Amino acid sequence: MALDGLSVAAAVRARATLGDPYENPYPAKSVLMVDDQATPAQREALVAFARHMGGRLLENVEQVAAMPVALEVGPQHKGVALLRAGQFAVVHTRGINEHDHLCGNEYNFYPPLTETTHVMPAVALTDEYQGPALGETWSTHDKRSAFVGTFAVGGAMTAVNHSSGE
Repeated sequence: MALDGLSVAAAVRARATLGDPYENPYPAKSVLMVDDQATPAQREALVAFARHMGGRLLENVEQVAAMPVALEVGPQHKGVALLRAGQFAVVHTRGINEHDHLCGNEYNFYPPLTETTHVMPAVALTDEYQGPALGETWSTHDKRSAFVGTFAVGGAMTAVNHSSGE
């Protein structure tokens, strides 16, 4: 089934920072936001795809909501992306620059949550969830808590924007 041009996004509330090797984020709860331009069959396929890629993180989906979902990714290797999921979620990123260094020991402590073909850490200018379920909403700004990259599925390249939600 063709899913070209359609998007799915997830907001996740976990017990610990995602990707932290010393903490256990499970069980996590999530809301899936599925492109409202998809047919019912395509929505089911997008949900199945998200659950497959999200693994244990998306085992406990509290709600699936159809809405406009748009992901714009800037030039490759720049870390610029904008995800909007209706009125529920926004993740806006920029690449890390020389002003973002903290201590001189700069490496990625938290790894991406899925296998990627290319990924780079980014600053989440905005990481916001104001939707239903999950028991809370959040709005954080200017945190080094995101990745922007690509992954391959069946030979097709797909953009991914992940925020650790720290």
